[in-house]
Amino acid sequence: MALALVRSSSRNAAIPYSAFRLFGTKSSTLTEGTDELPLSGVRVLELGQLIAGPFCGQLLGHFGAEIIKVEPPSGGDPLRVWRELDVDGVSPWFRSIGRNKKSVAIDLRNDEGRELVRQLAAKSDVVVENFKPGTLEKWGLGPSALQLLNPSLIFTRVSGYGQTGPWSSRPGYASVCEAESGFRYINGFVDPETNLLSGPPVRPNISLGDSVAGLHAAFGTVLALLSRQKKVLQGKKSGQTVDVSIMESMLNLMEGIVPEYDRKGKVRGPSGSSVTGIVPTNAYPCLPSPSTPSCPTYIIIGANGDTLYARLMRAMGREDLIGPLYAQNHHRVTRQAEIEDAISSWTSVRPAEEVLAVLDKAGVPVGRVVGVKDIVENEQVKARGAVEDVWVGKEDGGWNVKMPGVFPILEGSEAKTRWAGPNLGEHTDEVLINELGLDVNELARLRRDGIIG
Repeated sequence: MALALVRSSSRNAAIPYSAFRLFGTKSSTLTEGTDELPLSGVRVLELGQLIAGPFCGQLLGHFGAEIIKVEPPSGGDPLRVWRELDVDGVSPWFRSIGRNKKSVAIDLRNDEGRELVRQLAAKSDVVVENFKPGTLEKWGLGPSALQLLNPSLIFTRVSGYGQTGPWSSRPGYASVCEAESGFRYINGFVDPETNLLSGPPVRPNISLGDSVAGLHAAFGTVLALLSRQKKVLQGKKSGQTVDVSIMESMLNLMEGIVPEYDRKGKVRGPSGSSVTGIVPTNAYPCLPSPSTPSCPTYIIIGANGDTLYARLMRAMGREDLIGPLYAQNHHRVTRQAEIEDAISSWTSVRPAEEVLAVLDKAGVPVGRVVGVKDIVENEQVKARGAVEDVWVGKEDGGWNVKMPGVFPILEGSEAKTRWAGPNLGEHTDEVLINELGLDVNELARLRRDGIIG
């Protein structure tokens, strides 16, 4: 049974969802062409801002969910003005993370504004939020309040440390949560004397914890939607809370670190550009590119499989490093310095193009360390449509913005970006008229009072 076939509520239990026509939104031109997408017919009320909650909403919206993004009328989501700004003063980053969403400007700090949100929640399937735990409860917008109006409501909550526990009230900043998860401890360069960190850890130049939490939130939301289908058919209460912690989402990426510590007492530290216990897989220098003569070019070689390692050594002309002493990974780990020195000596006197050609021919996994210019010009990226041009429409014209695609690709699903992140409050009137039945006079009053924008 498809996700959107059944809606459970206090007034209408186990009624085919198609009968509701998504409370009128199917007639909107913004939702046309999404009927065949896996989340078609699912309405998500996005109350989050910045990165983690909105990234979850972006993923759900790409696969057909209707995303109603609630923003404060005075300025909107702060991400609108983060980092580089376009000619209209809006961040291209926001145009990307806000794609396929409807922007409704409502002041949540106002009683009337919160009442509008309650009414929208009563007609939604999912609420996504990433406020500090307790904030929505203080406003009367927590799960216990909203599920009284809509017992089938799924409440996806993203926070730094989760909704419970002694740290739940702490501010949830991704950088701090990455540190507390142990992730930052294993990123950096190793002190040869202690095998632990030499200096401060190295962070990836993105908000990784937020995006990873957003992925977990989207996954948890889809699981809750599947669970709701079963509960509705069984006549059970179908509402559910999805509790996503940034720290726990990062902890989920930590592979064997915890069980290795528990069983063997091993404390894994940083490993620079390699990875502990797997040889060889590392970054190796090549001759500088003519375009950047003062900076070495780096490639990544992943030849940690036994057969791959032998292919690499033959391609390098280093058959002396093949044999019983190097046959399996645990042998190579004990000789890592010797192997790494041999590879670096070979690559460092050759252009990256030569190394790539030789190792591609030998069937050894290899790739260049590239920047964004190389990404958007990459033939594989172009062939797959992995970077797309999205139109930002304006009254006097507009422009295209390049954005990374949204993945995975589902066979038979024409999921795509339907519009770029909208202007602040672009859909306020549409949503409040079509979904809540407000008239133009009431909208004018609410706008005059600063409750909507």
